[in-house]
Amino acid sequence: MQQLKQEAANMMKKIELLEAAKRKFLGEGVGSCSVEELLRIEQQLERSLSNVRARKLQLFRDQIEQLKEKEKALVDENAKLTENHGMHLQLATKDQNENQPQNCAESSPSSDVVTELFIGLPDTRTKGLSHQV
Repeated sequence: MQQLKQEAANMMKKIELLEAAKRKFLGEGVGSCSVEELLRIEQQLERSLSNVRARKLQLFRDQIEQLKEKEKALVDENAKLTENHGMHLQLATKDQNENQPQNCAESSPSSDVVTELFIGLPDTRTKGLSHQV
């Protein structure tokens, strides 16, 4: 029982020290710190900040790699869709050519039209040349 009490007391001291260190890392109560203690806190903060930056950089690299893989998959999918679309266009063009009448002059919307051109005022106009459009 005595050993458990001593262990609990040691744990309480460790907790108090950790809480004091935490307050110092947060900038609370640093007015009572010595220069050496402030330098140790600064070094610890710089190491921690370096670790955080390294972790952040690794996460960004992982995310970039995932996005590159996704981009590659999308490019491949786009190529397949473009290829399929090209095949559909070829089939549609082939079907359209097979269903068109053989005489293009009959089905062409731009067949020859004869118009007359009149020059002059309405009363005195003379009949000009006929033009085909």
